[in-house]
Amino acid sequence: MAKKNGAETEGPQKYVAYLRVSTQKQGQEGLGMKAQEKGILDYCGESLIGKFVEVESGGKVSRKELVRAVELCKKNNAKLIAFRLDRILRSLDILVILRQNKVKFTALDCLNDSEMIINIKAAFAEEELRKVSERTRNALAQKKAGGKVLGKPENMNYAAQVKGAEVNKQRAGENKNNRRATAMVAQLRSQGKTFDQIAEQLNKDGFVTSTGKEFHAMQVHRLHKRVEAEKK
Repeated sequence: MAKKNGAETEGPQKYVAYLRVSTQKQGQEGLGMKAQEKGILDYCGESLIGKFVEVESGGKVSRKELVRAVELCKKNNAKLIAFRLDRILRSLDILVILRQNKVKFTALDCLNDSEMIINIKAAFAEEELRKVSERTRNALAQKKAGGKVLGKPENMNYAAQVKGAEVNKQRAGENKNNRRATAMVAQLRSQGKTFDQIAEQLNKDGFVTSTGKEFHAMQVHRLHKRVEAEKK
């Protein structure tokens, strides 16, 4: 078999499959992967010489498995193939890199498209990704402004949870409103007031928690514990 610049050139067209999903949950549950793989296998058959699976955002240019797929294509003069074009191209930067490396690519949704159409679709994919990211940021900002706690504690490791708790504690201690409320808690507690009674008094005097909400017995109890800890 003849070779040119280290790449095999003879024989029928060879393909290297690239499958991608955007989230770890999709990767673990196989959401979308089976459909991508089946579609590519049905089209390529025995001409498929490699398959690379990636769980990564399409907006990220540096993708480990995509790099490996491109290297295999270059070595075997194969064509990179995906189920949909946006599995490969969500950034015009990747389009430029593929062209610079002279790696041919296609997808099942654009098998007969010209180079110009591919360029247009890549530009649209990049713009759509930008809009999705912008909508996500705006939605999260609105939730945060409404007092919604973002993120899932179960997704954080122990060290991250401890660090987060320490940061929250430090912020609470530095909050001027909290310091005044803590002083009042200590005073009212020394007078024999219950946590419920103290919470009622704090709310009546216009105090709010660090998140801007009314006090309840639980928050008062936490402030009281802080007072007792500082005495030790």
